[in-house]
Amino acid sequence: MAIGIDTPAPDFELKDNHGRTVKLSDFRGEKNVVLLFYPFAFTGVCTGELCALRDELPNFENDDVQLLAVSNDSIHTLRVFAEQEGLEYPLLSDFWPHGATSRAYGVFDEEKGCAVRGTFIIDKEGVVRWTVVNGLPDARDLNDYIKALDSL
Repeated sequence: MAIGIDTPAPDFELKDNHGRTVKLSDFRGEKNVVLLFYPFAFTGVCTGELCALRDELPNFENDDVQLLAVSNDSIHTLRVFAEQEGLEYPLLSDFWPHGATSRAYGVFDEEKGCAVRGTFIIDKEGVVRWTVVNGLPDARDLNDYIKALDSL
């Protein structure tokens, strides 16, 4: 079960697609965070969702908001995926220990070995203020994210 609204967001430290370390707590007091978990790079629904975010990036990465997308792929896979799709926001690797961050947020599918489609909007104090979890084949609606961010 995914963590709920008004819950402190579990901190994490993951490598991005360029090998840089990204910590959720680095954004505390500075930016709201859209934390998006997705199953795998190079798959149809995931590529569609991440490219839709790319196309609307000013809504999700600006002075007030940081977008972080997390999968269980390796940083090397994520680097090629980002280059191929023109994704300029951080793609974080929850590869090893496999799925530790996904598990902390309650969105790891043990049978499939990947994260499900979970999104968490975390305020500047590090508290989850909005969340949605969709099944593997079900894309999320970006307009819901924008409404949630506007309510902060």
